[in-house]
Amino acid sequence: MAGSLVGALAACSEEDTAQQGATTDGDGAGATGSEEGAGDGAQETDQDDPTATAEGPATVVATAVVDQLPVFAEPDDMDAVGEAREPEMVLDRTERVTGQLVLLALQTGRVWTQVQLPVRPNGSTGWVRSNEVSLSGHSFRIDVDLAGHEIVVTDAGAEVTRTPVGVGRADRPTPGGDYFVTELLQPPEPDGIYGPYAYGLSGYSDVVMDFRGGEGVIGIHGTNEPDLIGTDVSSGCIRMANEEIVRLVEQVGLPLGTPVTIRA
Repeated sequence: MAGSLVGALAACSEEDTAQQGATTDGDGAGATGSEEGAGDGAQETDQDDPTATAEGPATVVATAVVDQLPVFAEPDDMDAVGEAREPEMVLDRTERVTGQLVLLALQTGRVWTQVQLPVRPNGSTGWVRSNEVSLSGHSFRIDVDLAGHEIVVTDAGAEVTRTPVGVGRADRPTPGGDYFVTELLQPPEPDGIYGPYAYGLSGYSDVVMDFRGGEGVIGIHGTNEPDLIGTDVSSGCIRMANEEIVRLVEQVGLPLGTPVTIRA
């Protein structure tokens, strides 16, 4: 479940990136589709949603089952496999730190699935072939209040965690918007600047565009400076107390594909 953090997060703080030489885990390809926020669940197109729950539609997660996943700007006929054509981009799961490529499904169908993409610009969407992803569902979500320096995690609407966080500085703010959790990373030094765990997100800093080959992907992680939690301290990442992120990983089991809404 957890991979090496080196080469993953590049928008935590100037000191963070300088010490770790961190780079983004996204492929940095141009965006395709519209800039839509991630909803709580996918809209069903030409088949019943296999992940619906008794409490209502679940968040639908699309996980690539192929190494190279073509992404298209528009679907062909939703009831028939279209003729071969060039994709807008190809996402490579072998380039991910964890070897997993997880996307947030917005619409699901027999032939095509619309997904939110972990690329710039934030909120980009595209279409993938349904037989090249597997679908799963859950009811978790994360809300981050930047002004209040607080993160709230819920499961089916029930509060799981509410705790203070450190966020981006004024000159390197945490970007507001709708994202999702792309991967779970385990730093080599649990007492280091990223703490014991880090969740990579689908979003990117609006300010940190490049650092040692990285593109400024944002994340949620622990910290070795707990006294700075509750302040504007990072270069875009969200810092939690180590015991809180350990609880999310080891007790709650927060799944990949969890929607994350960051409010300014």
